[in-house]
Amino acid sequence: MENIRLQKYLAECGIASRRKCEELISNGKIKVNGKIATLGTKINPQKDKVEFNNKNVKLEKDEYIYILLNKPIGVVTTVSDQFNRETVIDLININKRIMPVGRLDMYTSGALILTNDGDFIYKVTHPKHEIKKTYTVTLKGIISSEEIQNLRNGVKIDNEYITKPAKAKILKIDNEKNISRVEITIHEGKNRQVRKMCESIGKKVIALHRSKIGPIEVKNLKIGEWRYLNKTEIKQILENN
Repeated sequence: MENIRLQKYLAECGIASRRKCEELISNGKIKVNGKIATLGTKINPQKDKVEFNNKNVKLEKDEYIYILLNKPIGVVTTVSDQFNRETVIDLININKRIMPVGRLDMYTSGALILTNDGDFIYKVTHPKHEIKKTYTVTLKGIISSEEIQNLRNGVKIDNEYITKPAKAKILKIDNEKNISRVEITIHEGKNRQVRKMCESIGKKVIALHRSKIGPIEVKNLKIGEWRYLNKTEIKQILENN
């Protein structure tokens, strides 16, 4: 087997995403043959001994798995939590090490993929691949056509960043309750982006649900339920850009 970059190997072993693995290497968390590794290190998986937190890292020979979860509100998107809050891993009772693909904040429900395929995580989360994510958003107040158009064109968030063009449409207006429900589709992954986009047009988010990743929906999954994705669905996600 030819030598491969250490961060790629770590990601394939399910340690973390490739970018996170680069951080682990930079922070001195990874050893190769007993010595602390550095960025740029290449290894031969058949000959070199790789350790993370002083435990051997080995590539599982089993096939990769891909899971679609309809995440509930109140569950954190992480493998473990220092405050002992319920995590998405707690909801999936399988004997394999998996990790979330991207993030949903604690107060957002909906579609989340988990896998042990580090390359898949890299492709789906890297900005250059522009995987579409669709959200159903309940807003306080009545949204106008002009505000919807602003969301489509791009709005300023984080003081200076202008979001890329998005799809946005009104699903329902309830004048009596003074709320609006809209659908927003983006292909960026900025932290809490949809919430910030809505705040930028003066609207407070009451509820936020990610309904789709690429073309894959969670409408047939109850909140908290999960299922395996098939090969066709994985291909559809990677091609949906």
